Amino acid sequence: MATGLDDAPVYSAFFGVMGAAAAIIFSALGAAYGTAKSGTGIAAMSVMRPELIMKSIIPVVMAGIIAIYGLVVAVLIAGSLEEPPKYKLYKGFLHLGAGLAVGFSGLAAGFAIGIVGDAGVRGTAQQPRLFVGMILILIFAEVLGLYGLIVAIYLYTK
Repeated sequence: MATGLDDAPVYSAFFGVMGAAAAIIFSALGAAYGTAKSGTGIAAMSVMRPELIMKSIIPVVMAGIIAIYGLVVAVLIAGSLEEPPKYKLYKGFLHLGAGLAVGFSGLAAGFAIGIVGDAGVRGTAQQPRLFVGMILILIFAEVLGLYGLIVAIYLYTK
C-alpha cells in the first residue's frame, strides 16, 4: 500500500534547476569581472610597454577558466534533472548546494584574479621581476575556484 511519502513534491526539480543556474551565473560573473579588471590593466600598461601585451594575457585566461568550472557543474546538474516523481527533494538540495559552491567560489576567485591581474600587469610594466610573484598570487586565486569545483562535484555525486 503506497502512502505517498516516497513521492517527490512537484517543486523538487526547482532546486536542481536553480543549482545549475547558480553555478553558471555566479562563476560567469566572476570570470567577467576578472577579465574586465585585468583587461583594463593590460590596456593601461600596453601604452607604455606594448611588447608585454601577450605576456600580460595570463590573468584573462585564468579568469576564463573560472567560467569553465561553473559550466561543467551546470551541465552535470542539468543532465541529471528528471521529472518530479523521480527527482527527489534531497537530490534537488544537493544540486543547489553544488551550484552555489562552485558559483560563489568562482565569483570570489574572479574578483581576486581581476584585482591581482590589474595591479600585477601594471606593476610588471615598471618592474619585470614582479611577474613571477603575480603569477604565484594568480595561481592561489585560481585555486579558490578549483576548491569550489571539488566540493560541487562531491555534492553532485552524493
